[in-house]
Amino acid sequence: MNKILWVDDEIDLLKPHVMFLQSKGYEVDTCNNGYDAVDMVGSTAYDLVILDEMMPGMTGLETLPLIKAACPSLPVIMVTKSEEENIMDKAIGSKIADYIIKPVNPNQVLLSIKKNLHSQQLVTERTTADYRSEFGRISSQQQTATTFAEWCALYRKIVAWEIELSASSDASIKEVLAYQKNEANTEFSKFVRRNYYDWINRRVDDGQIPIMSHTLMRRRILPEVEGGKTTLILIDNMRYDQWRTIEPLLRGLYDIATDDFYCAILPTATQYARNALFAGLMPLAIDKLMPEKWLNDNEDGGKNMYEEEFLRRLLQQSGKQWRLTFEKLVRPEAGRRLLDNMQRVYDADFSVIVYNFLDILSHARTETDIIRDLTDDEAAFRSLTRSWFEHSELYTMLKLLSERGHKVIITSDHGTIRVDNPVRVTGDRETSPNLRYKTGRNLAYNARDVYEVTRPEDVQLPSGRLTSSYIFAYNRDFLVYNNDANKYIRYYKNTFQHGGISMEEMIVPFAVLKPKVR
Repeated sequence: MNKILWVDDEIDLLKPHVMFLQSKGYEVDTCNNGYDAVDMVGSTAYDLVILDEMMPGMTGLETLPLIKAACPSLPVIMVTKSEEENIMDKAIGSKIADYIIKPVNPNQVLLSIKKNLHSQQLVTERTTADYRSEFGRISSQQQTATTFAEWCALYRKIVAWEIELSASSDASIKEVLAYQKNEANTEFSKFVRRNYYDWINRRVDDGQIPIMSHTLMRRRILPEVEGGKTTLILIDNMRYDQWRTIEPLLRGLYDIATDDFYCAILPTATQYARNALFAGLMPLAIDKLMPEKWLNDNEDGGKNMYEEEFLRRLLQQSGKQWRLTFEKLVRPEAGRRLLDNMQRVYDADFSVIVYNFLDILSHARTETDIIRDLTDDEAAFRSLTRSWFEHSELYTMLKLLSERGHKVIITSDHGTIRVDNPVRVTGDRETSPNLRYKTGRNLAYNARDVYEVTRPEDVQLPSGRLTSSYIFAYNRDFLVYNNDANKYIRYYKNTFQHGGISMEEMIVPFAVLKPKVR
């Protein structure tokens, strides 16, 4: 039962109102002056105070800061006869929860109490009811989606519900949504398996081929740069739900002109997807045209060291004579250095900033117990993403770019998924170590469990060796070798991985932000 203190010098006249609240299940104490109110708040745990503004002796506005000093988080509803703006300004400045104008209506008081004590519960109940009614429509969309755009719309809807229900205390409805998302990912994996070869080899009508990693630069990014100074910010390993988490922080700085998606190529890993994005080429073409700049999985060395060169080559081939600056920020000190040298970004026609924090966070979660504890589930991972962004050099850069009138594009190279279902494979010692895809010569596996590509050139991937093939994990699967399998299953289960086929990895957010007119 919630406990309320009602403070009013005419409290005897308000007994019918007090009895009304008691009939609604509230325990109500009363007093008729500010001095007693401060004493009572100091000695009793109240959930809410209703405080009259005009009282003899010590006024409500004088009593309020003393109550707040004793209990800073205690919500206070101010009751006043006056609608004068300066009185309301003083009250709101003192952090009242709400105010009511006399004469007091009991239903009005009840509504204000519910708003301040039960809003989360009421919102949760309504949100849960809304999702239950939406469940059937989402299930139907899973069965009828036949294009990448339709899958994007479905994924957008699922993520919206995931965020809406994250604050719910109803564990059962969260389980239903998790089941529905898992089911959707299974259907999405079948969709990709049916269509991926045709997309890569342009074997279908152009209208059915999504914009992909290797076509994104020419089709979406370069046309935006034509319109004026533009900064591309690529946040490595960022999923759509993480974008939804940080996007509200930017709405005061930018208008979101485009909030869309593109399709990451397979493997959904930095070495492949990001090189393809900046080169405007599939990995096989990069390997053929610039073999000295492509390393296969089993070769030692940095796998994405030439992104700026790839982009400059693409711009030259496209006839773009823009001033380009390219920054790759892997460590916090690199971000601080760039903040000290932002003029180079301001001066460029096209500036690119690659930010690696989320990829580092994903790997740290696998390797560090404290990070795993902090990101126990998807909601916690989103919360940590927002907290990082809000205090990051990247957020400061975006504020500065908005002030300078720069258009900004925010996207990623691929997403990530939390894995929980081990799939066993065998391979030789040159087989790639990634948990979401494998490439090698002597892979053994159950073909029903993976998307297999026995001729890598069929999907424009380099083979490395003549007999190499690729396999990709579906949904929340991860690939483990039979040797010491149980050890690796325990270590990697419920970690975030990328490289395979899922909505989270392949449906990548793409946003164009235009600075607000000041």
